[in-house]
Amino acid sequence: MFSKITKRKIRIAIVGCGRISKNHFASIEKHAENMELVSICDDDELVLKEHQDKYKVPGYQNLKDMLEKEKLDIVSICTPSGIHPGQVILVAKAGIHVMTEKPMATRWKDGVRMVRACDKAGVHLFVVKQNRLNSTLQLLKRAVEEKRFGKIHMVHLNVFWTRPQEYYDQAKWRGTWEFDGGAFMNQASHYIDLLDWIIGPVDKVQAMMSTTRDIEVEDTGVMNVRWRNGALGSMSVTMLTYPKNMEGSITILGEKGTVRIGGVAVNDIQHWEFDEQRDYDEKIKTANYETTSVYGFGHPLYYKNVIDVMRGDAEPETDGREGLKSLEVLIAAYLSARDGKTINLPLEY
Repeated sequence: MFSKITKRKIRIAIVGCGRISKNHFASIEKHAENMELVSICDDDELVLKEHQDKYKVPGYQNLKDMLEKEKLDIVSICTPSGIHPGQVILVAKAGIHVMTEKPMATRWKDGVRMVRACDKAGVHLFVVKQNRLNSTLQLLKRAVEEKRFGKIHMVHLNVFWTRPQEYYDQAKWRGTWEFDGGAFMNQASHYIDLLDWIIGPVDKVQAMMSTTRDIEVEDTGVMNVRWRNGALGSMSVTMLTYPKNMEGSITILGEKGTVRIGGVAVNDIQHWEFDEQRDYDEKIKTANYETTSVYGFGHPLYYKNVIDVMRGDAEPETDGREGLKSLEVLIAAYLSARDGKTINLPLEY
């Protein structure tokens, strides 16, 4: 049984002050009535100093030191993906709840270790899947749950973005197998999440991948998917789009409905047609939103759920086990591309 935090602000620390951390700092500020930033951690002394000065909180270059010296309720992990497992397990062993950015890990066994460590310590493991909370996808999820498509025949996703060589050259960990993962694992991770969350459990995966940039991992790939419900689908991902991010989309074709959500990051409902209308169909006109960010606007909403869970008022929307679902599909895709085989799920029995 998790202890509730009811009569004070939730005390949070952020580990990793890089690209994605600004969404976390902004979310904490938005929920200032319920949450307070207590400390930060980053191994880069200059980056740490910059954020210390900005947020007026203690800074640490060593996570273990921070866990020992600060009184924390939850730690948000915003570091390179390959570092997540060790840091999450360290936080859990300290008896502190933990939130981690996507992907939760780059290896299946590490993801399982994270979940087991948090179970053993009796702490929550939250895996950030903020795109689920975008207004466009919330409407799509509702339509699927209400079985408005009837039998879903085919699903296709595109992630046509660009990451120039300069992006990968920003840090040594970028574009590596150990710390980053490639276009599927890193940039398209939230779209991989839609495969299970929207359509259902995946049965089989076939994938091919290629690399053009000067990196270890893939920057382009295609994947075929068969779901347990019989639906077939595919996914095309590239970070080579010229000259800028072009599209992040999902198309669903069913016996009673057709939907396409496109835009740069599934932010634009471009086709919405079903055999029977519902009252909320009018909402598609207001659900669309303008964005230049592939991150969307879901982080503050995700934080709201975390706060509600820690107050004892809700269940986690995406916990560690939910995070494992998309990690499993990712690992299956990499195994398929490496070995030239169809990979059956689940990976373990």
